[in-house]
Amino acid sequence: MLLTMLLISCDKSTKPQITEEKITAGSGESVKTVTSESLSGQIDETYTPQATLDQSTATPDLRIPPEQWQDWPIIPEVTNYAITIFASGKQKNVDSKSFSKIGDCQNIKEAFLGIYDLEGRYFLRENEKDWQETIDNFTGFFNRDGMAIEQGLNVAAALSPLHANPDVCQISESPLQCELRESNPSFAFISFERWWPKDTPPDVYEKYLRTVILATIDHGTVPILVTKADNVEGNHQINQIIAKLAYEFDIPLYNWWRAAQLLPHRGLDPDRNDSFHISIEAWDTRSYYALETLNTLWKGLKNR
Repeated sequence: MLLTMLLISCDKSTKPQITEEKITAGSGESVKTVTSESLSGQIDETYTPQATLDQSTATPDLRIPPEQWQDWPIIPEVTNYAITIFASGKQKNVDSKSFSKIGDCQNIKEAFLGIYDLEGRYFLRENEKDWQETIDNFTGFFNRDGMAIEQGLNVAAALSPLHANPDVCQISESPLQCELRESNPSFAFISFERWWPKDTPPDVYEKYLRTVILATIDHGTVPILVTKADNVEGNHQINQIIAKLAYEFDIPLYNWWRAAQLLPHRGLDPDRNDSFHISIEAWDTRSYYALETLNTLWKGLKNR
C-alpha cells in the first residue's frame, strides 16, 4: 500500500515576521510536496534509538488516563522518568542552558517563544517575576530556529536527512540528530501538527513520533510533548497519540489544546480559515504557557 506523506505542512507564503510594532505575515515561495516513495532511503531505518534508562520508577498511576487527555492540565508536573532523563543528561554533559524546539512552522521563533529573547517585548506579572531566572538561564534559545525547525517539517521529515541543513549537519544526519548534536539541549519541545490521515494512518505518525522521543531521551534531553489546537484530521487522533506516548513514556505534556479552548475561535485564525493555523493572539498565549512549562520543569529538576 502506498502511503503518501505530505511533508510540507505549512505554506511558505505565510512565514510570519516580527516587526517593532507587531507581528505580521509576509510572502514567499510556493509549497512543494514529498511523497513516501521519494523518502525511500531518506529516513535512516538503521537508526534505532534505545532509551535504555531504567523506567521502573514511572509515576504511580494516579494519573488521568490518556483517553481523557482533554482533562490533563495545561502545565505538566515533573514526572519520575523526567527526573531519570535529566540525571542522565547531566552525566552526558548536556547544556543546562540550552533547550530546543522541534517541529513545524507553528514553532518558528516569530510564533513560538522568540519574544522572550527580545528586551521590552514581554511583561511578567508580579507573581511571575521569578520566571525571569528561567529566561536568563536559557537566553539565546528562545528567539532561535534550530536545525529541527522548518516550514512544513513533520514528524517523518524530522528523521530524514533529506531535510537536514547541509551547511551545518553531518552526512546522513537527520534534522533531529543534527539539532541534538548542535544544541545539546537539556529540554526539547516536540510539536508536530498537521497530518494527512486519508493517506497516512495514525499508526505511522505514532511510529515516527516514538522514534523522535526515543532519540531525544537517548541524548539525555527531557522531551516535552505539545498537543495541538486544531482537529484537522478528525476525532483528535493526533492529540490522542501524543497523550498516549506521553503517558507510556511518563514524560511531560504541555496541553496547548486545553489552553486554546479559552481563546476566540479556540485559538485558530479566522482570517485564514484553514482550520489549522493559529492566530497571532494565540502565538502569545502558546508562548506564555510554554514559558511557564519550561520554568516549572527546569526549577523542578535542576537541584535534584
